[in-house]
Amino acid sequence: MQENIREIFDRFLSRLEDVFFWYKDYAKEKDALYYTDSVATVTGYTKDELFSMPGNGKDIILEDDLKELKTKIEELKNNPQRNSLNFEFRMLRKDHTIIWVNETILVERDEGGKIIKSFGRICNISAHKEKEKLLEKEQDALIKLNASKDNFIAMLSHDLRAPFTSILGFSEILLNEPNLSDTEKEEYLSYINDSSQNQLHLINDLLDWSRLQTGTFKIERQKVHAQSMIFNCVSSLTGNAVRKNIDIKVAVPDTFYLKVDERLITQVILNLLNNAIKFSPEHTTVDVTSNIFNEEFTEFVISDEGVGITEDGKDTLFKIGRIFSTEGTKGEKGTGLGLALTKQIVEKHGGDIWFYSSRGKGSEFHFTVPSSANTILIVKNDKNKRKNYIEVLNTMFPSFRIIEAENGYEALGMIVSHLPSLIITDHEMPLMNGIQLIRALRGGERPLRIPIIALLNIDSDHISQEYSEFDIKTIADDPTELDNMKGELYAILN
Repeated sequence: MQENIREIFDRFLSRLEDVFFWYKDYAKEKDALYYTDSVATVTGYTKDELFSMPGNGKDIILEDDLKELKTKIEELKNNPQRNSLNFEFRMLRKDHTIIWVNETILVERDEGGKIIKSFGRICNISAHKEKEKLLEKEQDALIKLNASKDNFIAMLSHDLRAPFTSILGFSEILLNEPNLSDTEKEEYLSYINDSSQNQLHLINDLLDWSRLQTGTFKIERQKVHAQSMIFNCVSSLTGNAVRKNIDIKVAVPDTFYLKVDERLITQVILNLLNNAIKFSPEHTTVDVTSNIFNEEFTEFVISDEGVGITEDGKDTLFKIGRIFSTEGTKGEKGTGLGLALTKQIVEKHGGDIWFYSSRGKGSEFHFTVPSSANTILIVKNDKNKRKNYIEVLNTMFPSFRIIEAENGYEALGMIVSHLPSLIITDHEMPLMNGIQLIRALRGGERPLRIPIIALLNIDSDHISQEYSEFDIKTIADDPTELDNMKGELYAILN
């Protein structure tokens, strides 16, 4: 009867995949040690295989762990006040994988305190250990991040206070010195203005960086003409360049378009251009160039003939917790926060940023951002007529990609993902007509200003007037009409 109970007990425990039990009776000379059948699921070895080993199973415990386990078991034996032990160690399974296990040992003693019976439970805790390692790794990363942010806040606090020394100092002079000359007043006011501008620039960078970090800053991608954006940036920094007699040369093809948040990428270019001017000596050149990086990205390069970056600076350049900041060649101030923000913006767009620099020879910064292919979208429900329009457009604009949609709802998704250079849409469409499509595009906080041509089946002044309110041209629904307005189309797309 006793054997039957043991067999039933074994069958039950064999269903447990991560735990087995053992029992030892020190009074017995034979079969003193017993393992449940579930030992095979944990170790890969059967009971007979373990008993055939010199150590009756202890042989699969890793050597370093076995030494420590033996020490703890000796301490348990020699301390009559203790009746239990819990320990974690590693085992080498039959398939040569290492697992972590947790063993709990309970002992029964005689009146003299000598152990007469031992009971043990061994549980596979490898999955728990992996999670523990992951948590430790994440904790270490958080500790480093926290220390990095503490360092950043300490440096930032200094940079936020510093401009006020000039602002308060010169404003007090202006308030308390009535006999200042107009030249002196103008000079002091210029110092106050410069410090205020620097302070505002720092705060704006900090706010943008914070919002990008927390995900509260939404990137609004639009089709942007790369050359125009670069020229606008150069124009805003012309004064800085002129004061140092620096020539800014731009070589960006007129045909390059980007799929980016124009305000944010403008900020990237301004930061890099401003640094190039700041760290360049007088009578040098700053170059801005652009090339196709791959099918999806455009690469920009901003290079200078400046002082270059030190080896220490290279390691900390884009790290928010170790801001690298030095004075420009004419004492220009900066915090280094702009470069950390620049990296964040580029990476949020899916691009990358890197640099090359030699001390005393200058630097060049490279970054990539998504390209916007030259695309025309034709939105028309009639499949045959849509095909006719595509044929005409392919003939007129062979370098453009022509994409198509059957209705306004389908078109909305394509417009967001492709940002076409031109949309040609039918007025009469199921579910959403042309006017409703345009209201969806032009509405909201960031309306899409993509050129649109509406196709009308009927000559209606009322409908044409609705489109004209959105500054949209209407033409008769006939593919030959596109040929009649070829000049306008070329002007729109070039």
